[in-house]
Amino acid sequence: MPDGVGTFACMRPNRLLPGSVVNPFTVETLSHGPLRVPGDAYTHLQFRRFAGCPVCNLHVRSFARAQPQLQQLGVRTVAFFHSSAQSMLPFQGDLPFAVVPDPQRAWYARFGVETSPLAMLHPAAWVAGVRALGAVKASPFAGEGGMNGLPADFLVAPSGELLAVKYGAHADDGWSVDDVCALVRRRQAA
Repeated sequence: MPDGVGTFACMRPNRLLPGSVVNPFTVETLSHGPLRVPGDAYTHLQFRRFAGCPVCNLHVRSFARAQPQLQQLGVRTVAFFHSSAQSMLPFQGDLPFAVVPDPQRAWYARFGVETSPLAMLHPAAWVAGVRALGAVKASPFAGEGGMNGLPADFLVAPSGELLAVKYGAHADDGWSVDDVCALVRRRQAA
């Protein structure tokens, strides 16, 4: 079993389900040093595509703006990109939360995050791409990993339990800030 992933049931090979356990692991982040997961707060792990992806950059900027709200709820954001640190610096170097370069997609594989040649063909991905034009610093040609990456989101409890999981079907199929807040509020109310 790979480091960082505990016992889990699969719908598809390597896909994790809620209730799975993430064993503690440490990642080297772009600008926040080493980071231990899980932490002492809820951790939202989001797997994005390549560094210059306009859709991904629009998405992570929404989480950057919402950091005070997320922190008040006790949520720590960590975003993975399948690009090198050098490619990521111009696009994600100023984010107020941890971002992780993973050009070999090692963490993507460990969490069962997949690729699809159809990632950008869904109409919602095109709409998000158009919204991103001019709204965020992005380049559809910057960063390793190509256009086929799919997003995924994981909400991890301090205990390491996966509380919720979302595997995206296209480039813009990930949780919003409101989705993450609702998941945490539901958990806190239980």
